[in-house]
Amino acid sequence: MKRVGTVLAALFALTILVAQAADATHTGWISDSMCGAKHAGSGATCVKKCIDGGMKPVFVDANKQVWSIDNPDAVNSSFYGAKVKVTATEDAANKSMHISSVEAAK
Repeated sequence: MKRVGTVLAALFALTILVAQAADATHTGWISDSMCGAKHAGSGATCVKKCIDGGMKPVFVDANKQVWSIDNPDAVNSSFYGAKVKVTATEDAANKSMHISSVEAAK
């Protein structure tokens, strides 16, 4: 009986890890690490200028939470300051994401 309980607990833990590692789709804006949520939905010119000046692109979600992007090269410069839909793997503990795809949001 103890073995069954141990196996079930291990399977449950594995299921949680797999669910956390799965890609999820989010809608938000691409901003820069200096201005963050200040430009969510506006300020594309400033975002482009800041990123060209050395700031990193970040993702701002619908709740105006700022997520760092692990792979900033995945974000094409045409999306700087724009509303986008991203498919990404989140790391909630570090407020970061690894983006698989980016497309313009409607």
